[in-house]
Amino acid sequence: MIVRKGFIAAALASVLCMPSMSLADSRNGERIFLNRCAVCHGNDVKGSGPLADKSNPPTPDLTTPEFKKRLLDCPGVIVSSVILRPNGDLIPRTLRENGVKLPPFAWTVKDFRDLNEYLTDKIAKTK
Repeated sequence: MIVRKGFIAAALASVLCMPSMSLADSRNGERIFLNRCAVCHGNDVKGSGPLADKSNPPTPDLTTPEFKKRLLDCPGVIVSSVILRPNGDLIPRTLRENGVKLPPFAWTVKDFRDLNEYLTDKIAKTK
């Protein structure tokens, strides 16, 4: 019984101590984006990176009205796209075929929050 109460208390404490989205670090998100994503999406997130046209389909412009609506409808769409990779092997294959070697990256929940915060803000500010 004591062990169970200790476990419950520890679980509750960990949930309460988790950083909220409002504590996301946009600077870390920007660093991740520039190091891992801009090669295809471009610094402007418009699909203008050096490898944008080398994938099939080409890298999408994340600033279109359609994508902005998708961000509003599905706030975690950026993160889920990174995690689930609905396009299968497209990202690794495009990088591999173009000789781009990204070092392994141990994603954390905080990294996903930070990337989402950075991109959501950047996309919202584009015209």
